[in-house]
Amino acid sequence: MTQYGFFFDQSRCTGCHTCTVACKSYHQLSSGPIKYLRVYQYEKGSFPNVGIHVQWIPCYHCDVPECVDICPTGAMRKEQKYGAVVVDHDKCDGCRLCYEACPYGAPVFGNDETGDEAQKCDMCIGRLERKEMPVCVLACPLRALDFGPMDQLIEIYGDRRDLEDLPGSEITRPSVLFKPRKEKRNLVPYDSNKALELLMRRDPLPPVFTSPSDVIQVDENMVGRNRLVIKHDSVEDLMACTRNDEG
Repeated sequence: MTQYGFFFDQSRCTGCHTCTVACKSYHQLSSGPIKYLRVYQYEKGSFPNVGIHVQWIPCYHCDVPECVDICPTGAMRKEQKYGAVVVDHDKCDGCRLCYEACPYGAPVFGNDETGDEAQKCDMCIGRLERKEMPVCVLACPLRALDFGPMDQLIEIYGDRRDLEDLPGSEITRPSVLFKPRKEKRNLVPYDSNKALELLMRRDPLPPVFTSPSDVIQVDENMVGRNRLVIKHDSVEDLMACTRNDEG
């Protein structure tokens, strides 16, 4: 077996969701929580060093897939031509143990009721058989994605399988490589005390900020999503967490 996998350049991705739309269209999925791949946006840092992080999560078709090991019916299996982890819908009983075991939450369901069959990214095997790339890779307008045999991808991009905020790769060995987002550089020095001093000179403006901490710290309730959450308690939560700033 030749293990195929993905490359994701976090520094290029803008969270446009073109890959998600293309995936849904190709697989003829209706709008709603059935998303074979998910794109997350979340905020990190504090003013003035605030950044929007974006994370792309399909199934990473792990070398050691815990979803396969835990499936009681044998519905989850790793096929032997491309190394894709796929679902046999005739065997799936909707027990959701695969979702609980997967550190990335790759199996998805149409509702919150036990018994609903698991669905997931299948690496676009039908396209691979026709010598075509997965549709998400072709659709990406910023070329943040690549796909191919893992040994070839490693030669091009290196063997980085861990990314900040994601579960560690040591247990399941995901078939994905990452290029992390570039950290912002401060081109202009910022001094919160100086900013406050200048602000308070604008008398009779009311003292909106009374201390430097008020300028650089934001109440947690005012932040939309300040951490990456990829395992969800409900389909409603999944929909909320995978919605971008434009809705």
